[in-house]
Amino acid sequence: MKTIKGPAIFLGQFAGDAAPFNTWDGITKWAADKGYEGVQVSTWAGQLMDLKKAAESKDYCDELAGVARQNGVEITELSTHLQGQLVAVHPAYDEAFDGFAAPEVRGNPKARQEWAVQQVKYALKASRNLGIKAHATFSGALAWPYIYPWPQRPAGLVETAFDELAKRWLPILDYAEEQGVDVCYEIHPGEDLHDGVTFEMFLERVKNHSRANMLYDPSHYVLQCL
Repeated sequence: MKTIKGPAIFLGQFAGDAAPFNTWDGITKWAADKGYEGVQVSTWAGQLMDLKKAAESKDYCDELAGVARQNGVEITELSTHLQGQLVAVHPAYDEAFDGFAAPEVRGNPKARQEWAVQQVKYALKASRNLGIKAHATFSGALAWPYIYPWPQRPAGLVETAFDELAKRWLPILDYAEEQGVDVCYEIHPGEDLHDGVTFEMFLERVKNHSRANMLYDPSHYVLQCL
């Protein structure tokens, strides 16, 4: 508990085209004015930061952190919730989730997945450049369409889905280890990792990888009886 940062706010629910939410300077000033000491930064829309540049340039990351600090907040984590979602998409959700991806990979599930994996890796490298030790994301979902047990699931269906989920995430977790950053999955409805049992199923399949962690979100924990 001594390492918890904040109070911080997740910027993904506010970033947009209107001021002050459309620039890094504006939104960090706004967050500080609201009494927050930290910001969790969404990385998908591009208004707040250039994710690829942040992965490639320590100077750019120093500039981002400097502006935030000057405005009265620190960067607590980067977030790839939408990109993480696209690491694992059941075909039933292809159309629904396509809008989360870059235009050039929409309509192509394989290219979309490859793009998503690269995005998460960019965020992990950018986190290292920013001196951040934890990263927030979603797991994606291959088994979620079968959450309700009717019609009855074929034997082994859920296990096969989790085997594939782990196969997709294990190389990312290994990359996270290289960067010295924890991958913190938000335990959330619509994700294969949506409660304690499913997280443990995943953790077993990634061999208890030290970089596979839960995002600490007390509001979800109360609702999910964790």
